[in-house]
Amino acid sequence: MHITPSLQAAQQLWQHWLAGTTLDTLPDSCRPHTRAAGYAIQACLPEASGRQVRGWKIAATSTAGQSHINVSGPLAGRILSGQMLEPGAKVPPQGNRMKVAETEMAFVFAHDLPARASAYELDEVMAAVASLHPSIEIPNSRFAEFTQAGEAQLLADNACAHQFILGPRAPEGWQELDLSTHPVRACVTHRDGSHWDRQGSGAAVLGDPRIALTWLVNELRVQGIGLQAGQFVTTGTCMVPLELAEGDTVEADFGVLGHIGMQFAG
Repeated sequence: MHITPSLQAAQQLWQHWLAGTTLDTLPDSCRPHTRAAGYAIQACLPEASGRQVRGWKIAATSTAGQSHINVSGPLAGRILSGQMLEPGAKVPPQGNRMKVAETEMAFVFAHDLPARASAYELDEVMAAVASLHPSIEIPNSRFAEFTQAGEAQLLADNACAHQFILGPRAPEGWQELDLSTHPVRACVTHRDGSHWDRQGSGAAVLGDPRIALTWLVNELRVQGIGLQAGQFVTTGTCMVPLELAEGDTVEADFGVLGHIGMQFAG
C-alpha cells in the first residue's frame, strides 16, 4: 500500500497522541507549509487512528487565542470517537501540556448540510441544528512548542483537539436567546478546597457562537466536506481558558442552558 506524505504525517501525530509524547516538528518529507496541506493531513487522521469523526471543533475563535498560538484566524478540527468523555468525567492529565479546560457551546445537527459551491448563510445553518449543549473541551498538542509550530502544523495536529465532554441538551427556548451576550461562569476548585471563578460570554466566540458555527460549516464546505446529521460542532471557548492543576475540579454554569463539570485527575 502506498503511504502518502499526508498519511505518513497523520500516523506520526496519532502515535504521539496515543503515547502522550511530543515532537519538535514533522519531518521535511511530510511537513505542511499551507493551510490546505495541514487540512489534508488532518483528513487522514480517521484512517491513521481507525476512529470515526463524531464532531468538529473550532480553535482560536478570539484574537487573544490566535495571538497565543500564532495563527492568522480560526482553525477547524475533528473530534474522533474515543476522545469523548461523559459529563463529570475524570480527565487524565498525563501527557497534557496545555493543562486547560475550555467552556463552550456545542450544536448538534438534525440533518445534513452537504458541501456546495455557494456559502451557507447563518439562518440556513441554524435551521439544520437540533440542539445546543454546554460543553467542555480539554485541548492539547503533539508539538512540544505548540505556540511556535505554525498554522499549517497545528491544523495537521487536529487544531489541538484532545478530549471533549458534550453536556446535556439545553432546554427548548434557547433559540430565542441572544447567545452573543449569554453569560457563562466557571469555578475551579483545588484539592485543598480553595477555588476561583472566571466569567465569559458567547461574545468571545467570533462575536457569537452562531457566527462561529456558520464559519465552520463554510470552512469545511470549501474543502468539499459536509456536516452530517448527528454530528456536533463545539464553537470555541466562551472565556479565557481555565488553567488546571492535577486534582482540580471544574464546574461550568451556562445559566438556563445547563451545567457541566469535570475533574482533571487520573
